[in-house]
Amino acid sequence: MADRSLRGMRLGSQSLQSEEGVTFSPRVSHTYLCATCGRVTVMIFSAEAEAPDEWECRFCSQTATRLVDSKPVVVDHSDEKIARTHWDMLLERRTRAELEELLEERLTVLRQRRGQKVGA
Repeated sequence: MADRSLRGMRLGSQSLQSEEGVTFSPRVSHTYLCATCGRVTVMIFSAEAEAPDEWECRFCSQTATRLVDSKPVVVDHSDEKIARTHWDMLLERRTRAELEELLEERLTVLRQRRGQKVGA
């Protein structure tokens, strides 16, 4: 670095380091096909890394599937948990008959508060 002059140089914006003696890690490219828009995305990963079977499509943000020998990989989603809704959790605590009985009680209270005739 002694042979280079720093005068007038934009420090921080340009690297003075060369690529001499640098060995890059081996890389592998994987192809992903989006079923929604039909476009192909090529992603480059380290050869040591395990490539995911699904990737977000960069064009439409939907899920793209990895291609192996020009065929999409079959992704097994059977081990994934299905999100429970509030209704599902409520049905775990009470039966449908109990819920209908509670609904009728609350509707009766609301109708009485409004001054409506009960049973109308």
